[in-house]
Amino acid sequence: MAKDEVSTRDRILNALQRILVEEGSSGVTLEKVAAEAGVSKGGLLYHFKSKSDLYDGLAARFRAREEVNFLEARSQGVVETYLRDSTSPSKESAASLWALLSALRGNDELSAAARNDVLFTFDGWAKLLHENIEDPVTAEIVRLVGDGLFLSALAGVPLPSQEVVEGLVRRLKADAGES
Repeated sequence: MAKDEVSTRDRILNALQRILVEEGSSGVTLEKVAAEAGVSKGGLLYHFKSKSDLYDGLAARFRAREEVNFLEARSQGVVETYLRDSTSPSKESAASLWALLSALRGNDELSAAARNDVLFTFDGWAKLLHENIEDPVTAEIVRLVGDGLFLSALAGVPLPSQEVVEGLVRRLKADAGES
């Protein structure tokens, strides 16, 4: 498959993600996802046996992307990577998480595995920060600042100026002992 081609499975998950972002979980039907993805309902069911399987697939894809982000953070500096990614999440990452958080909000379509995959992001960053920052209070400050920046960016709330963000990164890196 060429790099710019998207697999049918990913087209289906992208369609689910768009519907969740635009309409919330109440707008998700197998028929609507299939139509949005440009596949038949049978084609959708070949890849995903149920609506719950769709959510599982979206959550697993998001988790896999976050695992790559964790590896990058370990090699590039955890504090800086976390805070920079928090202020400028990729559109794909933001849309995925927004969609999954929407699905988490009172939707029984998410299996325990999907819920764990969604929570993995938050737990994973917390664990990574605590592993790499000696002082647990500083690790929590970095986590909470990053979470606040990320949720603000995700919700479209204005972020602090670039100068303030740079100051936060410098200060928290210094507090964490990261050069």
